[in-house]
Amino acid sequence: MKKIFTSLFILAILFACKSKVNTTSNDLTSNSEIIKKYANTINTADVKEHVYALASDAFEGRQTGERGQKMAAEYLVNQYKSFGISGINGSDNYYQYIPVDSLNKRSKNPSENVIAFIEGTENPNEILVISSHYDHEGIKNEKVYNGADDNASGTTAVLEIAQAFATAKKEGYGTKRSILFMNFTGEEKGLLGSKYFSNNPVYPLKNMVAGLNIDMIGRIGKERDPSDDNYVYVIGADRLSTELHEINEKANATYTHLELDYKFNALDDPNKFYNRSDHYNLAKNNIPIIFYFNGTHADYHKPTDTADKINLELLTKRAQLVFYTAWEIANRKDRLVVDKGSVLAHN
Repeated sequence: MKKIFTSLFILAILFACKSKVNTTSNDLTSNSEIIKKYANTINTADVKEHVYALASDAFEGRQTGERGQKMAAEYLVNQYKSFGISGINGSDNYYQYIPVDSLNKRSKNPSENVIAFIEGTENPNEILVISSHYDHEGIKNEKVYNGADDNASGTTAVLEIAQAFATAKKEGYGTKRSILFMNFTGEEKGLLGSKYFSNNPVYPLKNMVAGLNIDMIGRIGKERDPSDDNYVYVIGADRLSTELHEINEKANATYTHLELDYKFNALDDPNKFYNRSDHYNLAKNNIPIIFYFNGTHADYHKPTDTADKINLELLTKRAQLVFYTAWEIANRKDRLVVDKGSVLAHN
């Protein structure tokens, strides 16, 4: 019996040792099975749940400073808590409060950025920002502006990506760098939440290695054929960092195989989308960014931007691309190089 017990004990120890994840830099940046496992936790069922919740009439169009925006903020916080992701500086506080004076009289009430944080395992002071804006136009003329694409879609992507990274960390694959999940308020009113954040950062801006901003990724833009459901507009990737552009290109070529369309990345783009979402306030501080975008459509800023029109499969695939790009940035050996500082972020 003693011999049998000893043998079983040894086997148990060996099994326990084998069960522990032994990660290396090569595993984290190159093992496609590991990476795909967590990317595939981003799925259409979860995407649908978040989009339909955030874009529901119950959230009253998520007007900055109003009840619907507060409800949406609470929804986001509850999701982060359920994923096991902490708030600011590891605390139970997920809100960066923005006073009325900083909202340019565009809201009669204060508002909040929602912030969640996963600390890195090796370089915790180097931070990747993954962002979206979560509020919208509210109720006008008794009609709810649900903002399903703008920007329940991007906010859903941030939640799904956050859950994927949280699951990876629980299972022993925590990223080397920290990840800051930012849900900005006041974007529709002039990028006010991201402006406040950049002027009052909860983490030093110099520590932020890159920003991946997701604003409208659930539809097909008016510039594309309605049947064209395998693309995403990429804006800003090469403005400040050649490496960032290359990482995104490689992630897509390896995993998602979307058409990366740079139509709106041109310096002379008359739409100036580079200046029109929250990444801009990071780029102005020399932080390399990518803006993921599907283009505008007939329901843009109208009460007809509803959840039933969201292409769940396309949103999921685009969110997975952001995840794959984020995984590489957060786990690669060296910090991204900013080699294009001479190209003005304002262009």
